[in-house]
Amino acid sequence: MNASQASSPAAAAPPPGGGKTDSIKAYISKCLYHWPLFVISAIIAAAGFYAFLQIIKPIYEVKASLIIKDEKKSPNDASPLHEIDVLNLSRIIENELEILKSKKLIGHVIDDLELDIHYQKVNQIGETDLYKTSPVHLTLLKATGDYKKAEVSIVVKDSNTFFVQMPSDSLQEFSFGQELTNSFGTWKLEPEKNLDAFKGATIKIFIFDPEALAIQYQNKIRADLSNKFSTTVVLGLEDTDPNRGKDILNRLIYNYSLAGAQEKNRKAKSTIDFINTRLDSLSRELGKAEKGIETFKSSKGLTDISAASKISLENMQSNDAKLNEVNVQLSVIEGIERYINSSQTLGKAPATLGIEDPALSNLIEKLAQLQLNREQLLATTPETNPDFEAINRQIATTKGAIRENVENIRASLLNTQRQLMSYNTRFETLIRDIPVQERQYISIKREQATKESLYNYLNQKREELSVSHANTLAEDRIVDDAYAGPPKNKAKMLGFIAALAFALALPAGLILLRTILSPKITDVQEIKDSLGLPILGELTFHNSNDPIAVTDFSSTVIGEQFRALRIQLHYLFDEKEHGRVTLVTSSVSGEGKSFVSSNLGIALALSGRKTIILELDLRKPKIRETLNLTGMHAGMSDFLRGESPQSEVIQSSGIDPNLDVISSGSEVLNPSELLESKYLKILIENLRGTYDDIIIDSPPLHLVPDAMILSRLSDITLYMVRQGFTQKSELDFISDLNYKKRLFNINIVFNGVHRQKYGYGYDYDRSYYHKTKSGLGSLFYDFTDRF
Repeated sequence: MNASQASSPAAAAPPPGGGKTDSIKAYISKCLYHWPLFVISAIIAAAGFYAFLQIIKPIYEVKASLIIKDEKKSPNDASPLHEIDVLNLSRIIENELEILKSKKLIGHVIDDLELDIHYQKVNQIGETDLYKTSPVHLTLLKATGDYKKAEVSIVVKDSNTFFVQMPSDSLQEFSFGQELTNSFGTWKLEPEKNLDAFKGATIKIFIFDPEALAIQYQNKIRADLSNKFSTTVVLGLEDTDPNRGKDILNRLIYNYSLAGAQEKNRKAKSTIDFINTRLDSLSRELGKAEKGIETFKSSKGLTDISAASKISLENMQSNDAKLNEVNVQLSVIEGIERYINSSQTLGKAPATLGIEDPALSNLIEKLAQLQLNREQLLATTPETNPDFEAINRQIATTKGAIRENVENIRASLLNTQRQLMSYNTRFETLIRDIPVQERQYISIKREQATKESLYNYLNQKREELSVSHANTLAEDRIVDDAYAGPPKNKAKMLGFIAALAFALALPAGLILLRTILSPKITDVQEIKDSLGLPILGELTFHNSNDPIAVTDFSSTVIGEQFRALRIQLHYLFDEKEHGRVTLVTSSVSGEGKSFVSSNLGIALALSGRKTIILELDLRKPKIRETLNLTGMHAGMSDFLRGESPQSEVIQSSGIDPNLDVISSGSEVLNPSELLESKYLKILIENLRGTYDDIIIDSPPLHLVPDAMILSRLSDITLYMVRQGFTQKSELDFISDLNYKKRLFNINIVFNGVHRQKYGYGYDYDRSYYHKTKSGLGSLFYDFTDRF
């Protein structure tokens, strides 16, 4: 380092950078510049969103509500026939909710509405559901194979024939009513009344497995209480067809009520059959008893008995009637015990005639339902499946609870039976004191009265059952038939968000990808992030055949930028006014070092500073061509070889009186050796005393080490980096040069900036130095150049 270097100020520290903030700002600037790309992306997204709206079907929320009688929430709401427990089945609302959503009940709905056959018309975009409007009707005659969902596409030809689209996409013609067989079974197609309106249309027919479809609807249908104090059940279902949704819920309510009625009818019939059997037997026994009284009276000539005998007889008859009721209840208890101890209890719950215990009725109903669920599960699942453990455990627990309940009732009934029998013993003692004939008569009369009392009791129950049997649908009341609300916009909103995200993410991603994958430097922020060296200036790309960008009266963008670069040099040299040596170099040829050297020299000369440019790129000189120097003139190589003195190699630039040039001179074979000559150092020292600024145009560093030799004779180094030309890998090379001190006081000049092409510093120079143009042409200014 020479004395001038030692005394020269250090390179200016890099300005405070925003780091990630600056990178984000630069990226946003690129995105703003490439706004046409976002417009194109938005148009594509809008078209996609429109197509999405044609394909996606609106979803409707369908609801219905009904009131269910709940034993827990209305225990005092007994009907006039409450004592007939079989028809006043105790129902728990939670159980009824499960029944409403049961696969069996939903399966009946699917069968009733033929939901397992689904029809769609194929449009140019999307499909249209044809619920109850299909021009054809498919009948599945025989299902074969294991399928969850099958599909067949047909094209209506005329009123007699249709085409089926085969797996090979060919069309095969068939007649309506013709039996066909394929992978899902044997089927036939029949025309509907509106067939003519669908001629030439493509109809997709989907065939679903009813059991799998029932499970799907189990998950889709909601059954909830309107509030915790109410027995009003609100059913809900989301469907793309509101009419189908309403039909499903209305049919579900109907089938639920029908199933309840059928269960009551079954129990009523079972009880009536039991009563009829007993009445037939009692009728014969009662006839014999009455015949016995008649025979006894005629044989004994007895017409009546004393008042005391009548009282005793009446008391005994009343007691016998009560004892009969207890015996009936005990026989019912025995039937219940046989039921719970039997393994064959598929839904056939026994009658609970005369036993007014809601808890027992609930337990029996629960057991019957559990047994039914187990049988249904067994039809599709092997008994080794873990699901059986839970249901078997529930059955065992319920049976245990019934046994405990039955034992308590039996104990109470046996106690009552013993009391009544003790009363009979007392009455029999009183009767023994009656004369023999009267005592015999009372005994016969008592037997007849007992049978008559039991006969009348059972006959009364049968009549009550018959009356109630005719009115089994009145307990549940529909509050609201199924109705559909407005379509939900959830899918539309999601589609809009997706389209918006696509419109923004696609161009933003392309810009980011282009930046990341580009091997060349496109943004000054990349230099800042990699090097940490000061950026002395930025020069816009000079799109002109004239390499002279700075003139006395020019107000071009690049002219002003060279003037700004001149000012930055003043700051770098601080108070040093004379003999300033600036080295201009680059990594490779084509980065603009000769262009910058020439125009920077002109800018300095125009400001009144005595300036000289040294063309020391002896291998590939450009200064002479740039400054349009004509004629043969001795130059640097001639001086360094000692062939020409200093006074002969200095020539005027012809551009400004303050600007001189020493060109490269004649061609040489050993430029590196010449540059190491002591004469070069002497020359520069002499020039320092004569000129204010000395600009050295050196060879590229990646090709030859000449610039490192010249750096020892310079005060500062201007290192050229050209946008869209300099490779990113060169940044590591520059960093290594700086780290190893191969160049002194390095300052970066970012050259050849295409602000429009890269969206860098978006258009600020045009808006400041040029009048803003209006019109459609300017709206797409340099449109193709942006990409």
